[in-house]
Amino acid sequence: MTENTTFDYVVVGGGSAGAAVAARLSEDPGVSVALLEAGPTDADKDVVLQLNRWMELLESGYDWDYPIEPQQNGNSFMRHARAKVLGGCSSHNSCIAFWAPKEDLDEWESMGATGWNAEATYPLYQRLETNDAAGDHHGRTGPVNLMTIPPHDPCGVSLLDACEQAGIPRVQFNSGETVVKGANFFQVNRKEDGTRSSSSVSYLHPILDRENLTILTDTWVKEILVDGDRAVGLSAVGGAFGKAHTITANREVVLSAGAIDSPKLLMLSGIGPAEHLAEHGIASRVDSRGVGEHLQDHPEAVIGWDAKKPMIEEGFQWWEIGIFADTKEGTGESDKPGRPDLMMHYGAVPFDMHTLRQGYPTSENTFCLTPNITHAKSRGTVRLRSRDYRDKPHVDPKYFTDAEGHDMRVAVEGIKLAREIVSQPAMAEWAGEELYPGKDVQTDEEIADYVSRTHNTVYHPAGTVRMGAVDDDMSPLDPELRVKGVKGLRVADASAMPELTTVNPNITTMMIGERCADLIKASR
Repeated sequence: MTENTTFDYVVVGGGSAGAAVAARLSEDPGVSVALLEAGPTDADKDVVLQLNRWMELLESGYDWDYPIEPQQNGNSFMRHARAKVLGGCSSHNSCIAFWAPKEDLDEWESMGATGWNAEATYPLYQRLETNDAAGDHHGRTGPVNLMTIPPHDPCGVSLLDACEQAGIPRVQFNSGETVVKGANFFQVNRKEDGTRSSSSVSYLHPILDRENLTILTDTWVKEILVDGDRAVGLSAVGGAFGKAHTITANREVVLSAGAIDSPKLLMLSGIGPAEHLAEHGIASRVDSRGVGEHLQDHPEAVIGWDAKKPMIEEGFQWWEIGIFADTKEGTGESDKPGRPDLMMHYGAVPFDMHTLRQGYPTSENTFCLTPNITHAKSRGTVRLRSRDYRDKPHVDPKYFTDAEGHDMRVAVEGIKLAREIVSQPAMAEWAGEELYPGKDVQTDEEIADYVSRTHNTVYHPAGTVRMGAVDDDMSPLDPELRVKGVKGLRVADASAMPELTTVNPNITTMMIGERCADLIKASR
């Protein structure tokens, strides 16, 4: 613990949004800012900093490694990786970098998040990035370095050729136009030397000696302290069995612990569904029924092939191509106009973490496609396991439980489209035996059964403390990210999203941090 325990602003969680909030607030030398992170620093850890080692972090000591509740229609073996290290999931993920489609952000505003439309938020993407792609809309001086992966993977290049043969053109990502049907190598937030351009590397490493910024790693928050109707600080410990200390916030507390831990900490602090809190003997301060509700994710199926030729042995991060399609194209039935309902990631590595246990064959020389549902309709929950802050919460995504069957229909169509792409002449020299699900799995029912047993997540939980209109009882946050019913407390992370973005949400989560800092500065 630090000797100084009183600050103007205290940010809980040094992750994708929290690092941005702390860095931007501390630009004003007249205020003091503390940033608390339960995990260790990333500054001296090559396994964290080198982007191409990201898969080593899954289920490691830098992962909260949350199990999920038994699933009615999904894979109960699945786990949610949540990073336990400075930089949060931006220090843990594959750094796929997307601006959210304009339609996503405009939809946020239509759901009650006034001021979050594309016109208002796109300048924040520009401000946070230094981008190597063409376009006057791109930023050139921001802290986060975005690079376009070159076409270095011959199997990947052939796959893009096959996409074109299947009617899916090569496109440019982050061009300002929403890609409904198209494919290419991704942009990633990565520095030239292979270091991930995480929020900690980008926002914090350059200012570690800033006098008015105190970064407390290995510091676990037990509870948000509320006096009357105002958040006044935190009870925090150094390690799981450390002595609790009070850290005081003179102005505001910003909660940026992520879509699983932010609702958990709110509930431990008496802010959440009163009936659920009572089950654990927690006195209700604010009966906020939406805390821990509306859990959204990008569930993904997987299909893999034995490669006829050697796959690359050096990569930028191994999952380097995205493919977008709309399975209802031309029908006029989409409820997300102008956006695709299907996205695939292409992996140049074996991805058998859920197929092997189900008895499917594997190979050391594999490529795969992972069709995911961009706007899944299923909604899950985050709930307390107990009143002990050390306990992992109950995480129940309720995968593939939407009444109309949209989510499974898209996943099944994704497997069929993946097969269509890989069957094109351009992939003939690469595509060997289909390992999983295999050529014997053909009907929609057989594919659905396979998906339900073997699917994974793209690790994109969101929406559990969503923002919305001031009078929306199921939205715990107002459009300025303020927790309703408590003064001096905001939430800035992916939990605040009214609807999960069509694309990988990490850069958008950083954008939320940027906007949160702007909102706080404007309220002084």
